Amino acid sequence: MNARIKLGFLFICIRISRRVLMEGDNLIEDRGFVAAPLTFFVVVVFQLISKWLDQLKKKGSKKTKEAELRSEIKQLLREATALSDPATFAQAAKLRRTAATKEKQLAQYMEHHNKEINLSYDLYGKVLLASKVVVYLILVLWFWRTPIAMIAKQLVQPFGELLSWGTGGHLTGHVMVGIIPWLILSTRVSKYVCKFVEF
Repeated sequence: MNARIKLGFLFICIRISRRVLMEGDNLIEDRGFVAAPLTFFVVVVFQLISKWLDQLKKKGSKKTKEAELRSEIKQLLREATALSDPATFAQAAKLRRTAATKEKQLAQYMEHHNKEINLSYDLYGKVLLASKVVVYLILVLWFWRTPIAMIAKQLVQPFGELLSWGTGGHLTGHVMVGIIPWLILSTRVSKYVCKFVEF
């Protein structure tokens, strides 16, 4: 059921964008002509950047120092198990202790590296959120009381009043789409579309 609603929203966005491009010159002010597709594009770009940052944070980054420490630990443990005679016990114990200190170094390095990664991605996430808020506020102020799209009333029959919030009225047989409902609708659709995008 939820997928049907999202597909319905996607269909409405496509129909509104197409209607804006076909009827934009004579029914909507000049600044509203390409507002719907442009706003949708901006929202999709923000969603793609957000998903990309989330995937980078989950993956992390493998460093060569980490790989070197892991290979050294494996090599030391192999050498220690190869020295199983009573005569070479002291040498095997020394190798095991060296491997244990390398494991501690690796754990410290991983902890420090993970803190750095989390701090940097948190900073990028905050910058992205702040820029998203600023851009959305600019769009809302720019297109307040201006319809950014117009669509036939029968296409959005139960949602007509919701979509026209903030536009200041209706035209006969058409629903004027306001910026805030369009941003909400674009965000929902772009989140759904971004589920299928892999980086």
